[in-house]
Amino acid sequence: MALSNSQYNELMRIYEQRQLDAVHQVQERYERVTQAIPEFAEIDNAISSASIRQARLLLNGETSALADLKQEIHTLSARKKELLKSHGYPAHYLEPHYLCPDCKDTGYIETNKCHCFKKAIVDLLYTQSNLQEILKSENFSTLSLDYYSRNHIDPVTGRSSLDSMKTALHACHEFVDTFSTDFRNILLYGDTGVGKTFLSNCIAKELIDAAYSVIYFSSKHFFDILAENTFGKKDSDSYDEESPDTNYIYNCDLLIIDDLGTEMANGFTSSQLFACLNERILRRKSTIISTNLALDDIKNIYSERIFSRLSSSYTMLRLTGDDIRIQKRCYVVTNVFWIIYLLELLESLPLTDVRRWEKELMTTS
Repeated sequence: MALSNSQYNELMRIYEQRQLDAVHQVQERYERVTQAIPEFAEIDNAISSASIRQARLLLNGETSALADLKQEIHTLSARKKELLKSHGYPAHYLEPHYLCPDCKDTGYIETNKCHCFKKAIVDLLYTQSNLQEILKSENFSTLSLDYYSRNHIDPVTGRSSLDSMKTALHACHEFVDTFSTDFRNILLYGDTGVGKTFLSNCIAKELIDAAYSVIYFSSKHFFDILAENTFGKKDSDSYDEESPDTNYIYNCDLLIIDDLGTEMANGFTSSQLFACLNERILRRKSTIISTNLALDDIKNIYSERIFSRLSSSYTMLRLTGDDIRIQKRCYVVTNVFWIIYLLELLESLPLTDVRRWEKELMTTS
């Protein structure tokens, strides 16, 4: 996730273009104003002339020249504001309009990256990971409860697949709605293919649209990055907070770790997972974890202290049911069989019957 030089330069070119656009827009607005109000340009010329005149007086030892200049410019500036207002222009019409007023489209506030620049970094990384495309199809507006049955009863909880999903969906909406005020974390666990990743993506899209930094990793990719930052450095006894990779992992508004348990679990993964979860809890940065593992498996594979963090700081949402991907494939196959059957039926009917059937369909549609 570290930005390469080319990626950084690409972002900086975007910010430089924003600044040039802001200047160009001011010039265009100024031309419109001076065309509509000729006196406006005359006042600017008067300010320039007064500045030159008073500067000469200062050079000649006239100590009152600076105060006189300030008063004259103040009077002329007040007149410009009156002209703008009387002609229907806003008071700040000729000031630059920046996309980010905080950093004035520079990307930095003093020596620190602006929040907009951090968001631009995340957006760039998302674009390159194709996650934005996934979020177009996997979001709250495309989620369907049709794949969850009242008849599928979870032997662990005694609840139906549909009821469990409704509870999880409500919790996810609440997570989004209160994200700016409440610190929460979610553990999605249960059967394979029942919508855990889908729900994570739903939350991700809502928060990205609200300008929060959201980072998604498959479990394997997550631990690969931590391993690279740990073993790829000579002096690496612990994580390097200044590293761009770990900095994003520990400081992004929402971290999503998908399919926990699919990585090769060992002592390193357990220690790194605990460090990440614990650090993000201390920083009050939200995390969502999805896994096919049962709770007892999480405790056994990782550690008691990791399970303790999860049970005390995470909302645990169990999802069960039939694999939705298999349901979709079965639905497609069933439809194909019906289409084939109807085509064979039409071929066997006399032409007059086919036309009568077509007419009835057109009438009812």
